[in-house]
Amino acid sequence: MDSDGVTPIDFTLLPDLAVRPLGGAVIWADDEFFAEKENLINPGPSQYRPSTFGHKGQLYDGWETRRHRGMPGDDSAIVRLGVPGVIRGIVVDTAWFKGNYPPAVSVSALEVEGYPDAETIAERDDWFTLVDRAPVTGDSRNPFAVENEKRWTHVKLTMHPDGGVARLRVYGEGRPDPGLLGLGPLDLAALENGALVIDCSNRFYSSPNQLLYPGLAGKMGDGWETARRRDDGNDWVHIRLAGAGLIRLAEIDTSYFLGNSPGAARLTGRTTDGTELELLPRTALLPDTRHRFAIAPMAASVEEVRLDVYPDGGLARLRLYGEFGE
Repeated sequence: MDSDGVTPIDFTLLPDLAVRPLGGAVIWADDEFFAEKENLINPGPSQYRPSTFGHKGQLYDGWETRRHRGMPGDDSAIVRLGVPGVIRGIVVDTAWFKGNYPPAVSVSALEVEGYPDAETIAERDDWFTLVDRAPVTGDSRNPFAVENEKRWTHVKLTMHPDGGVARLRVYGEGRPDPGLLGLGPLDLAALENGALVIDCSNRFYSSPNQLLYPGLAGKMGDGWETARRRDDGNDWVHIRLAGAGLIRLAEIDTSYFLGNSPGAARLTGRTTDGTELELLPRTALLPDTRHRFAIAPMAASVEEVRLDVYPDGGLARLRLYGEFGE
């Protein structure tokens, strides 16, 4: 617990704003001689097969630079976040890098407007330090909590001076571009618009945050799946919407879930004063189907939604289309 007696939230339960399936991209690196910079944001853990050599040496599922050999400076890579937002914590994962990991790293961030080219971003001198130079260990996950409420679009990982990093995880909460809000109906449950899973009953197979990812799921593992229940209860997920709003249309997608989709689902909203509104009564679901349901006109805006599934199973995506309201 902290000094106020509150148990800190594990930031690794939040979405990874940099991961490739969310649209993240490694746009620049000053060196990637041994292993490509793009590996930093691949989903899933780094893989390794011993004695697999290419023409530049052992193949690594990560980003690795050449040895400096007295050359001044450090090596850096820049990631454009798939979902810009507030960063709560960072993990620098050096999995499989044992004799070639960097002794220390630092991480800085920028909020960039528009779409300047990578070289222009790399040359900027107003990067804000999120993680000051800190030692790391090899073949391990090195976590760093971040306390800053600003919105960021890019992060820069710097190795002091060189070496290899398998994955860079940037955990946080999405914050949309305020200039794009209010231009029409939007998905109030989209992570990229600022929605966030704040609690769920079970995350045995996969994270519920994937329900809020952009695009269609590509396989069963891209959604949220719970363990099999052996009691009379049901599973649920609790979502904080992008803002208080009026929901007009709900999409509950069971794509790729065939023998393990829920039998039914129910949606309940909560207003700012805590009043609960039934948005969708308990309704039967089909496997491997994108279900779309019209929501009856609402008496008030809701800021949170609870999705109950009966009794358990997996969903690919949840979409809640509407607009901000009073």
